[in-house]
Amino acid sequence: MGTIDSDLYRDILEFAHDTPSWFQDLMEVWTELGLLLFAVLFVAAWWRARRGDPRALAVAVLAPLGTAVAYVASELIKSGIDEERPCRAVAGALPSLIDCPVYGDWSFPSNHSTIGAAAAVGLALAWPKIGWLTVPMAILMAFSRVFVGVHYPHDVAAGLLLGTLVAFLVVGLCARPGARVTVAMRGSGNGLVRWFAGPGTGGSETGAAYASGRGAHRR
Repeated sequence: MGTIDSDLYRDILEFAHDTPSWFQDLMEVWTELGLLLFAVLFVAAWWRARRGDPRALAVAVLAPLGTAVAYVASELIKSGIDEERPCRAVAGALPSLIDCPVYGDWSFPSNHSTIGAAAAVGLALAWPKIGWLTVPMAILMAFSRVFVGVHYPHDVAAGLLLGTLVAFLVVGLCARPGARVTVAMRGSGNGLVRWFAGPGTGGSETGAAYASGRGAHRR
């Protein structure tokens, strides 16, 4: 592992040990609490989009789907690179603030950072006005993984990049067919399916335009 990255890891961990215990506890909790908050925002974005046009609902549903795809991608990369955790590999570093993950739970890339970035970007695409909230949430989640001592800085940087790319790809590739599926769901004879898709806005003309592909790029 590069000396610069290891030195930065040591510096951040030393800073972490110098912070008050309540702040350490807060950062430890945030590494997991952030995931729960993203899940709540996924539900809120879906509920909000139920009264939007078909593409809006499609993107809202694709946000958690893209996050799941990003997580799987990060796990596949982990299994191929086998990078040891810095809490075991960096000589002279202070102890991590939380237990070092077991051997075989590799370090690169950070799953939390990947999930956080994919969720943040997916939510921002589905609900642009909350991008100011979701992006800092993802960055703070990524930093917290180095702060508590279980990831290198490059692990979280790679995770943020991976999650961002996957989110954009999933939405970019699937928004148009997703809008068509939404139109079909809103016209379904199944009440539960119609409830999930919501009433939408714009009437039958808008729905027909999306179904034919002419409204796929409307926002």
